[in-house]
Amino acid sequence: MSRYPRIPMRTGKPVFLSLLAILTVVAVLLPSGDSPDKRVLQLRGLMDGMGQYHFQPRDINDDFSAKVFDQFLGSLDGSKRFLTQQDIERLSMHRQQIDDQINGRTFAFFDESVTLFTENVQRSSKWYTEILSQPMDFTVDEELETDEEKLEWAKNDEALRDRWRKVLKYEVLFRIYDEMESEDSTAVAAEGKSFDEIEAKARKVVLERYEEWFERMKKVKPTEYFGEYLNSIAGIFDPHTQYFEPAEKANFDISMSGKLEGIGARLQTEKDATKVISIVPGGPAWKQKELEANDIILKVAQGSEEPVVVTGMNINDVVSLVRGKKGTEVRLTVRKADGSIKVIAIIRDEVLLEESFAKSVILSEPGRPERIGYILLPRFYADFESGDGRSCSVDMAREIEKLKNEGADGIIVDLRNNGGGSLRDVVTMTGYFVEQGPIVQVKSRSGRASLHEDRDPSVLWNGPLIVLVNEFSASASEIMAAALQDYGRAVIVGSPSTYGKGTVQRFIDLDNTIVGNNEYKPLGEVKLTIQNFYRVNGGSTQLRGVIPDIILPDNYNLIPIGEKEYDFALPFSEITPVPYSQQVYSVGRMLPELASLSKARVAKAPHFGLVSENAARFKRQRDETSYTLNLENYKALVESRNKEGERFKDIYAGKPDMKVLNPAADMVYIQADSSRIARNEDFQKNLRKDMHLQETMDIMRDMMRLGKEYARAKK
Repeated sequence: MSRYPRIPMRTGKPVFLSLLAILTVVAVLLPSGDSPDKRVLQLRGLMDGMGQYHFQPRDINDDFSAKVFDQFLGSLDGSKRFLTQQDIERLSMHRQQIDDQINGRTFAFFDESVTLFTENVQRSSKWYTEILSQPMDFTVDEELETDEEKLEWAKNDEALRDRWRKVLKYEVLFRIYDEMESEDSTAVAAEGKSFDEIEAKARKVVLERYEEWFERMKKVKPTEYFGEYLNSIAGIFDPHTQYFEPAEKANFDISMSGKLEGIGARLQTEKDATKVISIVPGGPAWKQKELEANDIILKVAQGSEEPVVVTGMNINDVVSLVRGKKGTEVRLTVRKADGSIKVIAIIRDEVLLEESFAKSVILSEPGRPERIGYILLPRFYADFESGDGRSCSVDMAREIEKLKNEGADGIIVDLRNNGGGSLRDVVTMTGYFVEQGPIVQVKSRSGRASLHEDRDPSVLWNGPLIVLVNEFSASASEIMAAALQDYGRAVIVGSPSTYGKGTVQRFIDLDNTIVGNNEYKPLGEVKLTIQNFYRVNGGSTQLRGVIPDIILPDNYNLIPIGEKEYDFALPFSEITPVPYSQQVYSVGRMLPELASLSKARVAKAPHFGLVSENAARFKRQRDETSYTLNLENYKALVESRNKEGERFKDIYAGKPDMKVLNPAADMVYIQADSSRIARNEDFQKNLRKDMHLQETMDIMRDMMRLGKEYARAKK
């Protein structure tokens, strides 16, 4: 069950400062003698905040009511394993009434839905014990649909019980196959275990896991259900507007530096699933290199212990399973984007924060004279609490100076997988490449857009520039890429589009919106979308993201990723552009030829052909969501997918002769510690195997050549 909201990528603090006074003084003075329960105060605070400050408020009408109806029931029972079509019809009397209940601060739909749901949980707890008490026949040809969006509500109790039978059968099937095909399969055969014994053991393990799951469900507090109800209302406004219980807000703050400290990954709950949102650079998962964004975590095991099924588990419970002492092992069973199942072992460790900081190298190849500077920026970091804390803009300036001292002919700035961060720093950083001028516009729903400008006329780098992005480059990354693209200052290279998050959020403490009534506090907080980012050309980065000038094939080309995945994402919009220009270095004239040359190279490169095939495989397998419950057919399916996947395992052998040179200024620091030496070697090795970086280097060489040709033509 999904009880916690999605955790989106963050935006920088400075953009909110002008609104602090407004957002913290909105207070509702309740009539004297009024004694509403806590839910009334929470709902009132939520709706008042939405009505006054949300970037795009919605009318609270029958259409809104129907959306909340579907959202809340989906959040209660996203897997459609507890409610039937008969239950939905019973609740449908509320479908057009929830708006009236919201305005009247009443909760008839919520109360009846939760009562019905909890009753059905009790009923289902009897079903799973009955089903798992009997041997299962895995020779029957039947299938289980695993995509909740494709499932209809079960017609009645009988149909729902049969759905439970198939779900449990699939769980048992998975464990049978896993044991039969594991590294210990020889030992299993040596022990003389029969299939019946293996099947019985699998049923017993599944039974134990479901007993644990149902025990957790019984302990869900009424406040958690109500928090989900408030989120169902908030989520209709946009996917980043959310209600947080007091304890949840504390966890959100922790998540800003990595939700799972033990492995270095950030998670979010989507219906019944726990999804990996990003990998923290330098953390154990980042070093291990098998866990990826978009992976779905199915099970968690402590070392060699029996794994715990986390489907439907509270996100905080998942966190507690994955966290652990440094040096201990956690095994994650995940479903990859292509539908394959993989067990990933990770040794817990401290997240190495230095790996999140900007770093640079000089790239070159034998027989080629160009020295290409490369700067990796994993995130837009800034320490607002400490005057002497790290700032990405300061670090970026240092890296540019290092590359200039090393004789760089051009610079590639890598923003792939950069989820954003400090707006102040991205404005400063973009200004390193252009003269003073506008960088981004920020607009609330009323009033004129405020302009964030670079006011420094100096230019730190005036040569060829490429910005490398992908579908996980978001927020501040998109601002920088968009500004440099609009100015014609840099060539943007990467995936078909960036993430598409162009909205700004602010937390409102509901305690500050209600005068008195201290006995009901704390009420929680609301993260509210209050502004949109706009490019200097007037277009938003919202939903569309930034479309690169040169698009390279990648594994996710055919899969919707980013803001467009969300229900109720705010639309793309435009405002009046602002005047902008630069005289430093223009790529506009050469873009068509650069794109043509790159396209020709990519078409001839076997590894890019395999990437395109793999993208099609990802999409095909992602769309194939119905799984056989016949053991032989399941075995054939898994083996077929694994065999097909092997073809794409090492698509690109890399360029072992590519030279990766650390700036001289970094060498004393790197060589002072053996772990830094090892991490640096690993970093360089990965750069040599990065096919997208290799093509970007070729684009840079084309830029240099064309730039010289255009310069000669002017004389």
